[in-house]
Amino acid sequence: MTTYRSIGFELDRGVATLTLNRPERKNALDAEMREEIAAVLQRVRASEEVRALVLTGAGGEFCSGGDIRGMSGGEISAQAGRARMLAAHAWVRPLMELDRPVIAAVDGVAYGGGLGLALAGDFLIATPRARFCASFMRVGLVPDTGLLYSLPRAVGLQRAKELIFSARELDAASAYGWGLVYEIVAPEALLERARAMAASFCDASATAFSLIKSALSRSFDLDLASLLELEAAGQGIAFSSDYHRNAVQRFMEKKGALFRWPGR
Repeated sequence: MTTYRSIGFELDRGVATLTLNRPERKNALDAEMREEIAAVLQRVRASEEVRALVLTGAGGEFCSGGDIRGMSGGEISAQAGRARMLAAHAWVRPLMELDRPVIAAVDGVAYGGGLGLALAGDFLIATPRARFCASFMRVGLVPDTGLLYSLPRAVGLQRAKELIFSARELDAASAYGWGLVYEIVAPEALLERARAMAASFCDASATAFSLIKSALSRSFDLDLASLLELEAAGQGIAFSSDYHRNAVQRFMEKKGALFRWPGR
């Protein structure tokens, strides 16, 4: 079993849990943590055993963003800054494009890159004490960790501009009202709820989920004709799957569907 210094990783009945584990720094993203996240995602993508992924943080916090201490130490050229971000994309893009469900369970802060990390998931659930902030303007930086892609899709362009340009904090209730947060749960129930949501997908069609997620990620960028073609191609694959044939058979035999969304 591989061990990590900055993150925790466990797998239980198809549900993997990745825990950011630098509580003394509010789980800030440093170089080591970024490398370990990339390694875990590579492991997840290569494993047929992993059916869903939960992202969370240790110590009552999700992630405070990039480790500011690691950014000090002299002038950074534009070329070096760009290279640093391209290296980060080794885990940002694979996470956002993961062909399995990703549930972000947020307690405490989700600031800067931590907000981008949370929004890389398919669902974001939070506790009442969660706080969200696109804090980049505070340190004169451009939003990263895919936030320029994910935030406008979550809350709309105008509200994304407000959050980015104001760098103001958004509490959990406001984030829920804006559509940033899917669900608010008590802190003691957060991880259990995230894992229950993730586990429900273990009984879903992995083929259908992957096709749907890929198509939805392109739905803002393609015209109707292109999306209809994507729909037809995906449905052709889904129709031919064993899961679909078995689901139809269960329906004909008046058996319940295997996939059921977990109740509250």
